[in-house]
Amino acid sequence: MIPQSFRDILSNGENAGLLQTIALLLFIIFFLGILYFVFSRPKKYYDDAANAPLDDDNIDDEHDEDDGTAGKL
Repeated sequence: MIPQSFRDILSNGENAGLLQTIALLLFIIFFLGILYFVFSRPKKYYDDAANAPLDDDNIDDEHDEDDGTAGKL
């Protein structure tokens, strides 16, 4: 019999419980790694990223390129 999906493979195997436990542990380790990564960054890192859309530095550059004088001699 050819298995049709991962569900068939995991549910019919004799090590199904072991594979599910390993998958759960890998997910927990990954999740805790992401939490550590996020909370280990300084607050300034997130403040700079959060305020980037509000900075007025790039607005002047966009308006200077198209000031309506192009093509006039």
